Amino acid sequence: MNLYDFTALTRKGEEVPLRDYEGKLVLVVNTATGCGFTPQYEELQAIYEEFGSKGFEILDFPCNQFAEQAPGTNEEIHTFCKGRFGITFPQFGKIDVRGENAAPLFKWLAENTKFNGFGIAGAILAPIAKKMDSDYKNNGWVKWNFTKFLIGRDGNIIARFEPTEKMKKVKEAIAAAL
Repeated sequence: MNLYDFTALTRKGEEVPLRDYEGKLVLVVNTATGCGFTPQYEELQAIYEEFGSKGFEILDFPCNQFAEQAPGTNEEIHTFCKGRFGITFPQFGKIDVRGENAAPLFKWLAENTKFNGFGIAGAILAPIAKKMDSDYKNNGWVKWNFTKFLIGRDGNIIARFEPTEKMKKVKEAIAAAL
């Protein structure tokens, strides 16, 4: 399996085959509008503007599973992101990214990547992650908003970045893969 084997619902509820992104370098991100990491939208948009014309896409999947930090409808979330951060990359409908009701794409991502730790922010995020999942260190489930997965032009996973990873490192990985 790879990225191209999945579909996703747009924010308007239309099913899109992710095969539509075949041949592109893709960054899949679960997001939230009320999170401390929400300002990463600005950096994501800057990266998209820099690399979008070179065959790079960002696929944004809002998720309300982490402290209910993505309230509102799909359209309210999109209006906020477009107005506040000027995002122009594809934003899909709100989904679950972990657990029994996780979208198939995120189940695949969880099964095929490892949690990389929270780094310096671990003192804050680790206790929260442990409350949700006592075995959080040993499985690939998404732990928090703004976890990123870099997918190669062949549809296979290249790298996983936890939300605490410096966006400079994410950008360097994208540039190297292009």
